Formats: sequence, structure tokens, C-alpha cells
Amino acid sequence: MFSQTLPLTRPALGLAFAALVAGVSTAQADFQLSERYTDADGDLVADVPEDESQWREPDTLVFAYTPVEDPAVYADVWSGFLDHMEEVTGKKVRFFPVQSNAAQIEAMRAGRLHVAGFNTGSNPLAVACAGFRPFAMMAAEDGSFGYEMEIITYPGSGIDEVEDIKGKTLTHTSETSNSGYKAPTALMASEFGMTSGEDYEVDFSGKHDNSILGVANHDYEVATIANSVKARMLERDVIDADQIEVIYQSDTFPTTAYGVAHDLAPELQEAIKEAFFGFDWEGSALAEEFGKNGESQFIPITFKKHWSVIRQIDAANGVDYQCS
Repeated sequence: MFSQTLPLTRPALGLAFAALVAGVSTAQADFQLSERYTDADGDLVADVPEDESQWREPDTLVFAYTPVEDPAVYADVWSGFLDHMEEVTGKKVRFFPVQSNAAQIEAMRAGRLHVAGFNTGSNPLAVACAGFRPFAMMAAEDGSFGYEMEIITYPGSGIDEVEDIKGKTLTHTSETSNSGYKAPTALMASEFGMTSGEDYEVDFSGKHDNSILGVANHDYEVATIANSVKARMLERDVIDADQIEVIYQSDTFPTTAYGVAHDLAPELQEAIKEAFFGFDWEGSALAEEFGKNGESQFIPITFKKHWSVIRQIDAANGVDYQCS
């Protein structure tokens, strides 16, 4: 199993968010993979096993998209892409609906999940504890990418600015979420001088859409969410714009990263990459859904470079990955 603990100190959190806003890179020495994996080349992700007998060639590839919204909706959204992956790899491909970040990471760690999109905050845990090798991310036509964390409330809640959260309950999504927990926790301490559990109470909704719907329906007073999820829900008329008020928006973070389990055969890993980078978005369900965020292609990424700021937030939040 795996877990992460999140002890919080105000000075560390302040440094984290200050560096985040400035775009400062940090040393990588504190990030370590589970003892199950090796990293001989220093790229911070698990190496493909040297022993060919440890390579896997499953007849059916299992794919899971991050558990952000209704799995049934996204099974349809991804179906055309997965058909394309079948053609490129010569394998059957099955969509696996996951209900939590923890379940998704455990599935890959246990060998039941082969290809996945892990959300921003859960990427380091997936890399460290499940041997996840991320290589792609969605981006706009000009190569720009990412989303912003927002703190939202509903009209008439009495919360007009972040300072009004003091003494109230702030709803997060899950402890592995960057925009749903980690970044706003750092922000609240560094920029507004409020410490989680002391100046305001915390609860968890489980997913971004739960938080957004909860605020829209007045079940939650105030919540932290990824605005990319909100945009897609608005586009599908799940909520109306006048049900939500945004009281804070962050700088841009990297979005969901796509990759593979480390022990898939190298040729299969390359074929999966080819499926991502060779996919024709025009007229696809992916374009229809993710085009709402301006995304229209997959671009290459590295965990070492693109997730540096997220590892920095984790380090300053005192995240301790415990893998077994």
C-alpha cells in the first residue's frame, strides 16, 4: 500500500507559494521512488526493468482517466481514442472507471492498470509508488497548457473575499489533489496568514465535480477547485454560471499527465506513445470535450521538468510518501 502525510508549517508554506508564483525551480534530491523501482538515469521516474523476463505484454491494455467527473461520460469521450490505440498497438484496450486517486494508483501499482491519466496532484505519488512513467499532456494549438485553481462560493453566501473564510469550513477535493487541496493550503497560509485546521475548518468532497455541485446547490459554503473542470460542467449545462462566484484564481498549473506502467515491454510503451502523439483530434469526442478548455493536441512532457513546481508544493507542505 502507499500513503502520504501532510504536516503543515506556516514558514514552509509561505516559501512554497512564493517560489511557485515566481516560477522558481527546486532541487530534486528530496523526491525518491519506492525501493521497488530504479532510476539509473536520474529522470525521477522508474526505469524499464533491465531483465526482459520482467517485461509485460498484456493481451488487453487497461486505460483509466483521472477520477474527476462522471466516469460514464468519460468512457464515451475516450472511446474513439481507445479504438485508435487498439489499431496502433494491436492490443485490445478497455476503459477502467476509477472512483478515487488512491484506487487508480493502487491499480497501477498492482499491475491491473497499464495506461493512465493521473491528475496534477496525484502524479508524484503515482510516479513514486506505482512506477508511473508520464510522457504526454493535453495542450492548445499553440502549445500552451494548464489550468488555474479557484476558490468558489455561491451568491449570497456572505463570503466576498478570501479573508471571509476565517472561522468557516473550506471544502477540498482530496489530499492528493493539487488544486483541490495542496496549492490552496499553501496559499491560505502564505498569502492570507490562515492555517488549515486552526483559522478555518476543512472537509473533503472526493472530486472536483462534487465540490462544484455542492457549492452550486449551497451544500458547501466555499470550495477549492480546478477551473478546467468547472468550464466543462458549465459547457454541458450541469451548472449555471450564476450559481457560482469566484473569489480567487491562481497562476497556471500543469494539467493531467498521461503515461504508462514502467514494466510494459519497451516496444509496447513506444507504440502507446505513438497512439497519443499520432491521434487526429479533428472531429473527435476528445476535441469536443476538452476543446472546451482550448485543448487540441497531446504534447511531450517530462515529470522532472513540468512537475517541478508541484513537487515543490509537496515538499513545503511536508508531504511524506510512504510506499510498500
